[in-house]
Amino acid sequence: YSPFTFHDPKDNALTGYDVEVVQAVAKELGVKAEFSETPFDAIFAGLEAKRFDVVANQVSITAERSAKYAFSTPYTVSTGVVVTRTDDASVRALADIKGKTSAQSVTSNFAKTATAAGAKIEAVEGFTQAIALLKQGRVDVTLNDDLAVLDYLKTTGDTAVKISARTEDRTTQALAFRKDSGLVAGVDTALASLRADGTLTAISQKWFGQDVSR
Repeated sequence: YSPFTFHDPKDNALTGYDVEVVQAVAKELGVKAEFSETPFDAIFAGLEAKRFDVVANQVSITAERSAKYAFSTPYTVSTGVVVTRTDDASVRALADIKGKTSAQSVTSNFAKTATAAGAKIEAVEGFTQAIALLKQGRVDVTLNDDLAVLDYLKTTGDTAVKISARTEDRTTQALAFRKDSGLVAGVDTALASLRADGTLTAISQKWFGQDVSR
């Protein structure tokens, strides 16, 4: 799940934003992180079965999950953004997409946000296709999660598109534990130290080009 948890094609080592965050937390706690790679669909079952102690894989905090699991303080905050062509100065706020055509996966929350803002939807299969249509001038905008957009801009160096505005869509991601784990307080202290000394910011800058940890 690049850039969060994936194998580096150069040496096949497990790496990514989440991997580096949890390694930093472990170091702060004076322990070594051992990784258990698990399909996301089975990740909570593995946590409950005590196959591992913590899930570090961009788990969004929701009311339903909070009822079953304990969460650390968030280490990622993601917001929705409006992406336009770089030469388009007409969009400075979400309201500016009214009457424009937005490329979206029709079942996504961002399609709902775009529709509510008055945009017409051009159905696409995913972000890559949305960016292609935007660059071709076949749509005016696309809405997506800022983490996906920042990763795309950082890894491709594409200067033809830009983030022009933000939406009110916001999610926070945290480390997830069993309710009885007894680990949350120590991890929260470690995260606070890593936030204070700039470690989380540095890891964010490395992977996204800006601080997504707060």
